[in-house]
Order: sequence, then C-alpha cells, then structure tokens
Amino acid sequence: MLKRLLFVCMFCLLGSGAFAQAAAAEEVIVSGSTTVLPVMQVAGEAFMAANPDVTLSISGGGSGNGIKALNEGLCAVAMSSRDIKESELAEGKANGINATRFAIAVDALLPIVNPENPIRDLSAQQLRDIYSGKISNWKELGGKDENIVVISRDTSSGTYETWAELIMKGEKIQARALLQTSNGAVSQIVSTNSKAIGYIGLGYLNDSIVALTMEGKVGNAETALNKSWPLSRELYVFTNGEPKDGVKKLIDYLLDPRKGQKAVLESGYVPISK
Repeated sequence: MLKRLLFVCMFCLLGSGAFAQAAAAEEVIVSGSTTVLPVMQVAGEAFMAANPDVTLSISGGGSGNGIKALNEGLCAVAMSSRDIKESELAEGKANGINATRFAIAVDALLPIVNPENPIRDLSAQQLRDIYSGKISNWKELGGKDENIVVISRDTSSGTYETWAELIMKGEKIQARALLQTSNGAVSQIVSTNSKAIGYIGLGYLNDSIVALTMEGKVGNAETALNKSWPLSRELYVFTNGEPKDGVKKLIDYLLDPRKGQKAVLESGYVPISK
C-alpha cells in the first residue's frame, strides 16, 4: 500500500510539473490582414508543433486594425497586406513602439466576377469607372443588360488601400459599394451573384469565381513575382523592434524556405525567397 501511495504521489508531481511547463508557454498574439491570415494559419499550426514553448493566438480584422493593435501593445505581430503609413509609425513611436517590417510573401490582387458573367478582360480605367459609379451596367462593357453589383473591402483593409492606390488613383469608391470585412466574404458573394464584381488576394482564388485579365495580362504567381502584373504587392508582418524570444522564432520560421515559405506556397501566394 505504501509503495502504491508513493507511486501515485510521484505521478501527480510529474503531471503537475508537465502542466506547469505547458502553462508557462509564451503566448504570441498575431492580428491583422485577412489576406495574410491563411499563411499564418498554415504556418502557425506547424510552428507550434515544432515549438511547444510558444503558443500563437491568431486573428484577422484587417491590416489597419492589426497595425493599430501593434501600436497599442495589444499584439506582438501585425499582419498587413500594405506597407505601414508614416502616420502609423508616428503613432507607434508616441507609444514607445518601433514597428519593424518583414516581407513574407508576394501577392497578386485580382479583380473577380461570377463564372456566369461573360466578361473576362477589363482595363484599369474600366475598373476605376465601375468602382466610381461611372459605369453601372454590364452592357456598357459588352456584357448582359444587368446592373453591376460592386463589392469592395472595407476601409480598414490593406487590400482596400492597395485597390484605392493602384486602381482608383484618387477617385472615391461609390457609396453604393457593398463593403466586406474579408477576402473570403468578397469571394463568397461574387460566387453566388452573377452581377457582382470584387477583388481578392491570389490565395483566395478558387473554382467558384473567375479572375479577370487586365488588358490581356494575367495575374498569377509568375507575373506577381516579376511585377508585370499591375496589381502586384508584397505581404508583411510587423513587430515592435527587432523580434525576440517567441516572436523571433516565429519570424525566423516564416522566412525559412523549407518551413514558413512552404506554407506561403501552400496558401496560394508566392514565396518571397523564390
């Protein structure tokens, strides 16, 4: 009976030690871009399996919200599909935050339509006119006599800001545009509405939607990487200063060609190291 009691006590002590070790795992909060999110989710799962001393808490919400969270000390890693603004850098420095940028992937921003829509190619000017409201019916572009349903990302999105910079060129997106909080939501609406048009990151392209060409140019991994696609961009993560501890482990993992960069490829984007 005494031996059995000693064994049980020893087991409990070992068990409590393991629990304490697990409880002591460093938590790294990651927040921001829904474009970068699939990469972080794929890479994050493998990262935590390889680094049991680090726990990741990952959420979307948009590039602007991610950078805001970093500047307010609410996350350790901000995901962003655009570069940080000077005003955001200044806000961070006022809070003692020194945002440091790491490019982790290359993306092609793609205009998309429903497969039932016969339109397959548009110019940047035509896209601008659609989103500003100057063109409101598909027949004006050689399509069906149907009103265009304009789908856009919301203003906190880096994808929205990239579209505004590269396509809108200072013109405002029409007030009737339906604003969505994620690439997935844009893709879902366009896939179920034959009158709709939207734009998404390369990693969200699937068989339920059609990516338009622009003046004959195709947006894909190759044209994104060589910058011949006019809507090419880099995807980033930001940290507070040079990363340390668990954050450094995560950044090193994301940039490793055999690890995080493999997750970039699996997520439909282009590895930065390619």
